[in-house]
Formats: sequence, structure tokens, C-alpha cells
Amino acid sequence: MSPTEPPSGAPLLAVTGLRKSFGSHEVLRSVNLTVRAGEVLAVIGSSGSGKTTLLRCLNGLEVADAGRVEVGDGALTVDFASGLARRQLNALRDRSAMVFQHYNLFPHKTVLENITEGPVVVQRRPVAEARIEGRRLLEQVGLADRADAYPFQLSGGQQQRVGIVRALALRPELLLFDEPTSSLDPELVGDILTLMRDLAGEGWTMIVVTHELQFAREVAHRVAFVDEGTIIEQGPARQVLSEPQQERTRQFIRRLLHPL
Repeated sequence: MSPTEPPSGAPLLAVTGLRKSFGSHEVLRSVNLTVRAGEVLAVIGSSGSGKTTLLRCLNGLEVADAGRVEVGDGALTVDFASGLARRQLNALRDRSAMVFQHYNLFPHKTVLENITEGPVVVQRRPVAEARIEGRRLLEQVGLADRADAYPFQLSGGQQQRVGIVRALALRPELLLFDEPTSSLDPELVGDILTLMRDLAGEGWTMIVVTHELQFAREVAHRVAFVDEGTIIEQGPARQVLSEPQQERTRQFIRRLLHPL
């Protein structure tokens, strides 16, 4: 059962009119959404609908063509149509951290070096401090004994746990997950979903792009359905997943639950 009530208070994230095109292909078409501190938003939709591009724009990995992103009750406002200053883009990256579908670990660095790279190089935190926190987080996810291993020595599930720890080590306000279980063998999916449930229980603010509808139902406060670059339905997780209002949402959920 999903949480009954989302957190109250001002939005941590407010997105208005977000647009992004690659050449003549418009990937995002006027996306609007809000996320409150401590809220878990699950984003669902078919492949190519714009979900990953949305996350990348929120993390500053892609520069949107138009729209506004406000973080921290207006403390940071990025107006993409006005021309984005580097400091604004860096400030946007500082507020969020991304967990990628394919791990994206540096193959030539150890687990601990992968985790401390961002805090030390980007955030200029002391090396000793970053290493202590990195080891603490590895212990939290059951990988304390793998700090000196290299990514090729880890299973897919272990690599994804390192990817999550790498994001946590940045101390972000917003965690962004891009289909974090889609590259895993089925028997490893449960461990990652359990870890994400724990993070949600700790109060992390999360946007999760996922095809795991049961996870979305149990953990997310709200669900947003993206289709052809726009959010066509969003609301409480139980309502959207059990009684969607839009026929396109109903079609997608039916096909996901009954693929044959």
C-alpha cells in the first residue's frame, strides 16, 4: 500500500513549461510538476516518452530549451529560455544527484574512489572526510568489504548499490533514479528496490523513473504518467495505478501488467 498522504509544505522542486528538442524532435513538451520535500514521485511511461530526458534536465546534464526549474522554495530559479549561466547550471547539479540505469562507474577507480570523486573534486570537501563518509555509506548498504574493489569485480546489483551510495555521498536535496533496476538480473532487482524503500523511509526526496509498478504502488506518494513528452496524468499512486482517469494511462498499465 502506498503512503496515504504526501508530505505537506512548500514544494522542494517546481517545474514549469519545460521543453527540450533534439533537432526537429521535440522530446519534452511543456512539462509541469511539483515535488515536496520528503516526497517520492514515480514517473512511468513507455520507452522514448521523455522520462530520462526530464531527469537529465533536472540534474543539469541536459540544458532545456525553455521552461523554469525552481528548487528550495525559490532559493534557486533557473529560467532556461533566458540563457543559462554556468553558475546556475552548477547550482542545479549541486541540488540533485542521479542514479543511472547502467551504473556509470569509473572502471579504473576503486569503489571508494568512485564514491569520493564528486565530494572531493566537485564539492571540494576534504579527502579524509569524504573517505570516512564513503565507508560509512558502504557499510549501510552491505558493501563495507568492497571499498577497494574495482567495478569489474562486482555483480550488477553491487555496482548499482555503489551508484546509489555515490549519489548519497553528494548530500543532495533531490535523488533522481533512472530505471535503476532495468539492467539487473531478475534475482537482483529485489535488493535494489529494498534499498530504495529504506531511503524513502528515511525521508529522502526522490523522483524515480521505473517500470516496477508494485514498487511505485507501495513506496511512491504520487505517480506521473509521461506520454509523448508531456505528463498526461498525475496523482496519488494508488489512484493512478488502480483507477487511472486517462485511457492512454489505462492502456499502458494493462500492457505492462499483461505483456503477452
